[in-house]
Amino acid sequence: MGVIIVIAKRFDALIGPGVMLLYPLYASFRAIESPTMLDDQQWLTYWIIYSLITIFELSFWRILAWLPFWPYLKLLLCMWLVLPMFSGAAYIYSNFVRKYVKIGMNVGGGTNYTDEQRRVLQMMSLDARKSVQDYVDRFGWDSVEKAIKAAERETKKH
Repeated sequence: MGVIIVIAKRFDALIGPGVMLLYPLYASFRAIESPTMLDDQQWLTYWIIYSLITIFELSFWRILAWLPFWPYLKLLLCMWLVLPMFSGAAYIYSNFVRKYVKIGMNVGGGTNYTDEQRRVLQMMSLDARKSVQDYVDRFGWDSVEKAIKAAERETKKH
């Protein structure tokens, strides 16, 4: 019975590193190797939010030391951020962080792109965006739209 009580009291210390560090580390490696960027966003967002939690924890450690439930609250929060069924990190990023932090959002700054064209460019990776912007500067946006329509026709054939 004493072992169960010790495990219950230190549950956060036993499970926390696996949930907060090991699994996200493993999933981040897998995301880097996968061809899609959706999982990259999930894990980059997790690490950003985890860093913010750590900064908060380091800044307010004297107050948090008086809160016995803080380690368990942090563990639950990190589980919500990490577990794929919740995708909490992506939710927090898209609904809160993205509204207030705008880094690198200047797509086509100083150019005459429409809002629709800016949205299309924003969805691309940085390398693809740079290539498309160079192509547009050389041949114009009409040639990009023609290429997109040709690609759509090809996909409908197959």
